Amino acid sequence: MRLSGKVAVISGGGSGIGEATARRFVAEGARVAIAGRSRERLGAVARDTGALPIVADASNDADVDAAVRAVLDAFGRLDVVVASAGGGGTADVLAASHADMAASVESNLLTAFVLARAALPAVIEARGAVVLVASLAAHAAPPSNAGYTAAKHALVGLARSMARDYGPLGVRTNVVSPGWVRTDMADVEMDRLVAAGRAPSREDAYVLATSDVPLRRPATPEEIASICLFLASEDSSYVNGAVVMADGGSSAVDVPTLAFGREG
Repeated sequence: MRLSGKVAVISGGGSGIGEATARRFVAEGARVAIAGRSRERLGAVARDTGALPIVADASNDADVDAAVRAVLDAFGRLDVVVASAGGGGTADVLAASHADMAASVESNLLTAFVLARAALPAVIEARGAVVLVASLAAHAAPPSNAGYTAAKHALVGLARSMARDYGPLGVRTNVVSPGWVRTDMADVEMDRLVAAGRAPSREDAYVLATSDVPLRRPATPEEIASICLFLASEDSSYVNGAVVMADGGSSAVDVPTLAFGREG
């Protein structure tokens, strides 16, 4: 078991990538705390896995400080942080208000910053690991999504800053950047394609959305959880400040040549 004896806290742990990561970490021997805003979702995951559920807003200093104290009270240490909380921000610059941009930054950047800051003293003591869940939007721009794109780009900068500052203390900080993953958030985007008449069903929308992805499919949350496990475990003991692209090859595509791939 790759995380035997380790303690992890996972924000956004009640659904999607966070939930899958919690389940995988428990299976690999970790004691896990899951934080999120939905008591019902956290409770369901906790009942299945034995994880410690903590209802908290990951962008709220007081909530997160209390969550970290609860982890330390329950387990006595903290080795791994996975910042998986995040949200949308669908608007271009002209359409986005100041409040829209602030909300995107809060949900996609400050959630990771607040959790990392609260957890770092314990993680430094454990010489542990921090994993930030970003997005392909941290490296390329989707349409009409200025806030989300800017915040996810900044998340990579946060990880690199932490890698430099706390690497000398034995803490590794890395990023996983998924492309399309079958989650509730992605389902909403697929349903927008259906509503716009671009696809007859959600499944067809996923096919359309990944038609130019070299692997021609979205990821599962479990596939991203496997990467989080790698970055949290000693398997990646010399990996620090890195970004793992988990996008099915999307970032390897030369966009101006896409038309040539459709010949015939």
